[in-house]
Amino acid sequence: MKNGWLKTPSCRARGKFLKMRERSSGDLAVAVVLFAGSCLYLLRFYSYTTLFGDEGIVLQGAQRILQGQVLYRDFFAFITPGSYYGMALLFRVFGSSILVARAALVIYGALFSVLTYLISRRVCSRWISSIAASLVTIACLPYYFIAVHNWDSTLWAYLALYFAIRFLESCHWTWAALMGSFAAFTCLSEQSKGGGLVLGIALGLVLVFGNRDPRMTLKSRRWGALVAGFAWPFVATIVYFGLKHSLVQMLAAWFWPFQHYSAANRAFYGQFELTAGGVQALLSGPWAQRLITVFAFAPCFLVPVLPVLAVGTLAFGIHLLRRQGEAPEGGRYYVLVSATLVGLLLATLATGRPDLIHLMFEAPMFLLVLAWGMGGRHLPSPRFKSLAPITTSLIVVSFATFGIALLWAPLNARHRLETRRGVLITRGSDGALEGLLAQVPAGTHTFVYPNEPLYYYLTATENPTAFDVLSPGLTTPEQFKIAFDEIQSDRTPVVILETDYLEKLPESRWNMPLSFLASRDLGAEYIFAEYKICRTLRSALQHSTFVLLVRRDLTCGGPY
Repeated sequence: MKNGWLKTPSCRARGKFLKMRERSSGDLAVAVVLFAGSCLYLLRFYSYTTLFGDEGIVLQGAQRILQGQVLYRDFFAFITPGSYYGMALLFRVFGSSILVARAALVIYGALFSVLTYLISRRVCSRWISSIAASLVTIACLPYYFIAVHNWDSTLWAYLALYFAIRFLESCHWTWAALMGSFAAFTCLSEQSKGGGLVLGIALGLVLVFGNRDPRMTLKSRRWGALVAGFAWPFVATIVYFGLKHSLVQMLAAWFWPFQHYSAANRAFYGQFELTAGGVQALLSGPWAQRLITVFAFAPCFLVPVLPVLAVGTLAFGIHLLRRQGEAPEGGRYYVLVSATLVGLLLATLATGRPDLIHLMFEAPMFLLVLAWGMGGRHLPSPRFKSLAPITTSLIVVSFATFGIALLWAPLNARHRLETRRGVLITRGSDGALEGLLAQVPAGTHTFVYPNEPLYYYLTATENPTAFDVLSPGLTTPEQFKIAFDEIQSDRTPVVILETDYLEKLPESRWNMPLSFLASRDLGAEYIFAEYKICRTLRSALQHSTFVLLVRRDLTCGGPY
């Protein structure tokens, strides 16, 4: 045995005699330390919030499910149902609180770190693998520490890749079944990422098992376990929604983003939101300060490069497969992992949203390429290996500086925000949410317009419409009309309107057609015709202004 790879006459023999990293007490100890250390680090972000509205989409949806509503039938969503029902299960067991969702994120981050260590450890030293795992902890989840479906789907995708590697090492049907099941969970949490994962793993397995190597065969039992593992979550989902008489609505919602999402959210590759003032701030001041700032932002430019480099490592892995000796064992690993990463990259490109945020959601997996660059075995260039200590040091310092920048806000947040779903910490008071909590009782039918679903959840108020998010382009004019018909029928007493939503929209959707804004304007006209303004609420955290309105036959002080 050399470099962790062993020539054996069959898959079964290799599974029996190859020393798995999980069987090494030293590697298991490192994994436990990484898990505990990641949890402790991410606890600094546990209760910190900027009140970003997207976090409320799954949280409010899960709360609706707890109240007996059925996804797609009673309220709208354009993603697959896994995150909604998974969050509802957590709320059922531990109570409905945003802190329950945040605790799950802490566990996710720790698992990302451990998986990065175990997978990179196949071809990297213990030291390099530990560095890569630590970089995942300080740079990935903290960049967007909010409870959204993207993190759920990344965790399931990472576990599917891990089990695919275990299957490649042992060819045991159990790993095939687990690989298939977690690939299905990925599809059921986010359809685009799941499709990319399935494409990538399938490509990797075809390249590995189709390499005309008699030692690498896929027997019917293993194939059956893979198909069964992938199929049963879909069968259970179809049966459930069929019994709830919402199967047609579910399938329509799954395909809805292909027609509506990318047109309103298209971004260029690696784009991250930085205003002209932000650019000026980065490039102002003394040269030393500018250098440190640019150095701290280097991961924002490095992360988008990693999926592209995975294309190169895929080609390199195919080259190793065709060599004789022990190298093909490493080739199988590089081919499978790189093909999976390429599949995820293609899926991200297909959605039209390959911006930095969406790449960062998958960065725990993409950082495997960074680990290989810092010290992966079988790398062809001796000159590159000689420069590895220098480049590794620069990468570590850059990511550490980036991590400090991300950690700075939660470390300096002092304001306690007491909501009906848990106590949070913010940089300052938020007059909009706090005013809503003070004036509108829990359970009141309230319509927050157009796009702040987190307010519903944190105030424990009820949205009488099927749409927690009404956003131009993402929501069709017909859906806007349905929502306002439901408000009129419900005679909803309270409306919260964000007055400067359109002014902020170009910052995040700079290429959205102007025709998409018409339906939003019609909604605002209806609100001002049927409701009267009672109070102006300002959100310092979101740099927004809201107005609280009540029906014209009600008084501003209630009752509602």
